[in-house]
Amino acid sequence: MTARAQKGEDYQNSYNYLRALEIEEAKGSDEEALKYLEKEVKEHPGNGYAYYIRSLIYMENGMMGDAMENSLMAVELLKKDKEWLSVVYAKQAEIQLKLGNEDEALECWRKSLKLDPKDAETYRERAEYYYWKGMCEASDADYRKICQLRPGSTVGYMGQGHNALQMEKYDEALKLFSYCITLDPKLAEAYARRAETYLKQGKTNEAIDDIVKALELDKNARAYRLMTEMEGAGKNTLMARLKVQQIKQPNEACWPYYIGVLYEADMLYGKAIQCFETSNKILPNDVVCHWIAQCYKRMGEYDEAMKYIEQSIEMDPEDDNFIREKADLLYEMGAGKEAIATYDQYVRANPEYFWGYYKRGFLKDNLGDVDGAIEDYSMAIALSPDYAYSYFGRADMLLLKGDTIGAKEDYSRVVALDTVPEDGSCAHYAYMELGEREKAKEFMRAVLDTVPSAGNYYDAACLYARMGERDSSLCFLRMALEKGYARFAHMRNDADLDNVRGTEEYRSMMEEYERRYEERQRAKADATEEREEKVSEIPFTRESGTCSVQCRINDLPLYFIFDTGAADVSLSMVEASFMMKNGYLTKNDVVGKAYYSDAQGDISEGTVVNLRHVQFGDMQLDNVRASVVRNQKAPLLLGQTVMSRAGKIEIDNEKRVIRIRYK
Repeated sequence: MTARAQKGEDYQNSYNYLRALEIEEAKGSDEEALKYLEKEVKEHPGNGYAYYIRSLIYMENGMMGDAMENSLMAVELLKKDKEWLSVVYAKQAEIQLKLGNEDEALECWRKSLKLDPKDAETYRERAEYYYWKGMCEASDADYRKICQLRPGSTVGYMGQGHNALQMEKYDEALKLFSYCITLDPKLAEAYARRAETYLKQGKTNEAIDDIVKALELDKNARAYRLMTEMEGAGKNTLMARLKVQQIKQPNEACWPYYIGVLYEADMLYGKAIQCFETSNKILPNDVVCHWIAQCYKRMGEYDEAMKYIEQSIEMDPEDDNFIREKADLLYEMGAGKEAIATYDQYVRANPEYFWGYYKRGFLKDNLGDVDGAIEDYSMAIALSPDYAYSYFGRADMLLLKGDTIGAKEDYSRVVALDTVPEDGSCAHYAYMELGEREKAKEFMRAVLDTVPSAGNYYDAACLYARMGERDSSLCFLRMALEKGYARFAHMRNDADLDNVRGTEEYRSMMEEYERRYEERQRAKADATEEREEKVSEIPFTRESGTCSVQCRINDLPLYFIFDTGAADVSLSMVEASFMMKNGYLTKNDVVGKAYYSDAQGDISEGTVVNLRHVQFGDMQLDNVRASVVRNQKAPLLLGQTVMSRAGKIEIDNEKRVIRIRYK
């Protein structure tokens, strides 16, 4: 780094430059960093390093024009510093790509590598560009260069493997991915890629071995996708392998979760719920709660679904998808106005996403707010002009207002967009409204042949009701109900069924199936009530304002401090070491790292262990996560949220007992 300021100081040691770097490294305000860099270039206009850092900040904020101008200034000012100039050219290539200037990007990479022909990272960036352009041979040349520069790294070999897989050279791809595994046996992506290659060759068992290994190593996303795409006998084998992993690693929440995902895909919702609840017991998780809610929703058990979606929201109130799911559940439960209000919240959080407007329009449509529905459907169309259902919804509303021309235009747009009969199609309705009744029936039959689900049979009932063919409509409606369709609130509001809703057969049918549904719900409630409520009183002593309670951890007698200000469980390093040495904890109980915050707000890094059994009084909790904290004086600290897993908690200071009510 040879550049010098006029006054003899190193540009890179200039105060304003260093201050900007400090802010960026601390992930502080880009605006503040830019202010210091502005001061720097005014004070030292020859500081090319400052222009380079400024170009990075502008690029990260999507200000590509400013990024390019500052990058070009950096090139001019850093011509004598070849090492830095190479870096600037490499980053300038990225800017050019974002601007769509591919030839200029290639030229920047060429200049960068000419200045520093040993820069493996730049070769990697160019190799990836060639790969996505389908130029596998050029990509391979760069990846081979990386292998020469860094023979112990997996990057070059993985890249060549990707190219071989793309070119259907499966044996070569297997050889490369296997070599990567030899270099790094913990590289999950190599196992996932090799699994993908085995599947291309029809070697399902070998692929399953690698999928499970990749999931075990780091819950690999590619392996997860391959898992969900598995079908037939291979899916059964994979399920068995996942169950084996669950037996081998009973404290890992991921295995019952993966098994639950496969059950859910097969519409075995009861089994899926059992697996998800097992996973959630090991490690409470907002996504798992959402899966449980989805399963209950598909079973028509909306009250249970709402309980779990509320848990998801409590765990992660920032995830708007949970808010959206709550709105849908409110509608299914007959609370239409509350559902619209909840979608108002979702739309405010996602004003540029069409789905919120579409669903809010759908709710207003079903509740009779024609103008409000048209406004929301129109917003959805403006934001996503290729979603057929938005046009269909608006067309129905326009027809109610007497705008037959506008409605016809929207129905025509539906049939132009929805050309493939599949789950979620709506062209059959549009064909009917355009007067092409036989084509509507033909399209509906094709949908049912493709996906004979309860929802699609309900669509058929709606189609025939709109056509005025009551007998056919009621026949399809009964088939939908037999298949488990239980959206009773929707059926009461859905205008599509207006032509059959007044018939005696419709009324008796709905009474019959609603009664069945209520009986199932009542049986479940009765089973819950049969569990006797118990009260456990656990004596405590109070020292320095804390409650000390006797307990057993994995059968080791201890005392825990019940801390209402702490969120979770923490264990002292002294106690954890004793437990490990004496077999109360094993290596399998160590599950990772986390940050622990105590009641005073002090934060420490801790090792996370799984406490297989936590017993206090006559209560026992299984698989409780705990952070091992170095500076903790108490042997065991239990937060209120963990205690609440047992039941309702009361602290009786007069009797000096912690009282837990549970079933």
